[in-house]
Amino acid sequence: MKSDIEIAQEAKLQPIVEVAKKMGLSEDDLEMYGKYKAKISLDVLPRLQGRPQSKYVVVTAITPTPLGEGKTVTTIGLGQALNRIGKKTVTAIRQPSLGPVFGIKGGAAGGGYSQVIPMEDFNLHLTGDVHAVSLANNLLAAFIDASIMHGNPLGIDPYSITWNRVVDVSDSALRNIIIGLGGKNNGRPRETGFDIAVASEVMAILALTTSLKDIRERLGRIVVAYTAKGDPITAEDLKAAGSMAMLMKDAIKPNLLQNLEGDPVMVHAGPFANIAHGNSSILADMIATRSADYVVTEAGFGADIGAEKFMNIKCRYSGLKPNAAVLVATVRALKMHGGAGRVVAGKDLPKELIEENFPALEAGCENLTKQIENMRLHGVNVVVAINQFTTDTDKEIEFIRNKAIEAGAEDAVLSQVWAKGGAGGKALAEAVIKACEKGNDFHFLYPLEATIKEKIETIATKVYGANGVDYLPLAEQRIKLYTKLGYDKLPICMAKTHLSLSHDPNLKGRPRGFRVPIRDIRASVGAGFLYPLLGEMRTMPGLPSVPAGTKYDIDEQGRVVGLF
Repeated sequence: MKSDIEIAQEAKLQPIVEVAKKMGLSEDDLEMYGKYKAKISLDVLPRLQGRPQSKYVVVTAITPTPLGEGKTVTTIGLGQALNRIGKKTVTAIRQPSLGPVFGIKGGAAGGGYSQVIPMEDFNLHLTGDVHAVSLANNLLAAFIDASIMHGNPLGIDPYSITWNRVVDVSDSALRNIIIGLGGKNNGRPRETGFDIAVASEVMAILALTTSLKDIRERLGRIVVAYTAKGDPITAEDLKAAGSMAMLMKDAIKPNLLQNLEGDPVMVHAGPFANIAHGNSSILADMIATRSADYVVTEAGFGADIGAEKFMNIKCRYSGLKPNAAVLVATVRALKMHGGAGRVVAGKDLPKELIEENFPALEAGCENLTKQIENMRLHGVNVVVAINQFTTDTDKEIEFIRNKAIEAGAEDAVLSQVWAKGGAGGKALAEAVIKACEKGNDFHFLYPLEATIKEKIETIATKVYGANGVDYLPLAEQRIKLYTKLGYDKLPICMAKTHLSLSHDPNLKGRPRGFRVPIRDIRASVGAGFLYPLLGEMRTMPGLPSVPAGTKYDIDEQGRVVGLF
């Protein structure tokens, strides 16, 4: 089997102008970045409002292993399959962070014969949106320290500053730093740190904004610190928001690429799902849902993380309602959740995960059952996609199918899109169409009028299956402050591990009898949510002992090699 990058580099790309025509867009609607990628002008939005709205499908997953379970592959393959059976479909996904690209997981363009191309552009700089986010974020950080150094006219309490600098590399050495050393002219010394760029509130704002006017207002509402009296200091107070908006004026436009079968793929924004809300942009979906029969989008990590946030944060702000959810599962992950073997990135899978083991598979299916329940909590019909690996057996596939239907899935279908592209996803596409046509009762999990604790406890008990929630003293202080400031009416964006339904990555399957510790709660007022930090959740990842980037290079012709 050829590598992902070999398949991608052998593909015959269509001019992006031709891809845009499949969405009913013209060359005048595009801002070209070479021949095969473009940004879509927001000027198209008023014109599209008269078109019918598409069916809207979100792809999520069971709790994944560190290797991922093929959610992006399934998202892209499902889009290809729907197009093959005559349903005009646009796929909408996030742009990957360079942290994972050079860290453990590699790129996020899909794989095999279900990929976004140009694969190298997609996984690396694309059109510079992440760089714009980083610069806007760091400009605001510089404004904060400059204001303090020049007499502190706003009365900022330096110990209350919550705004970190960012870089789009997993660099654990930057998590906690001291700045301002070297004398009076170099600023006031204080402790601070770096987050990864995709954890920036600016990235979350990019993903949740609906217009240029809206992004300008959201950037202005960013809270970076407090006065000694507890009054919030915003980007607007620092007079930084206008410059930040200027830096984001091109990044706000969604990017258009294509998949291996020449279908449109919109790639825009890249907030992490375990830290932020983990979904591609509302603007991309606003354009896509008026340009197709079906839109397939992806929510990061498992249904307890990205899909929960898709339902309760993204859909609140977009006004769009999902018609169905696709839940990706693999035999190997379910066995791991059943206690068989351990998955370690960069190492071969243990034999317990690649040989038939029905006791482990049955135990692991409890995770599948809970994640189906989590989507049905929101009134959404679920189709399970069983992403096939070469070591899977027919008996194992059938076992998972029966368990999924027993748990309430509309159907459970073998997906072979990695090996066969759209042709390998036709059965999945048919099942998704049936689920969409059935109709549903989509609703949010909690009302915004509920208290901060009520919202947190609803997610923890209903989605994670916890017995309750414990609040550390700092979290209690934050709740009191945010309630006083009126931030208690914002939705909740839980920051937690993606490797377990709980806060503890070591608790596999369907954990029971645990309580969720909340050590801190931070306010992303511009983005429009509060994010509690569960357990030891970090906002800056680190590189593994053997980073994926050690395998990358360029050949004598300047082509990228080794990227996956």
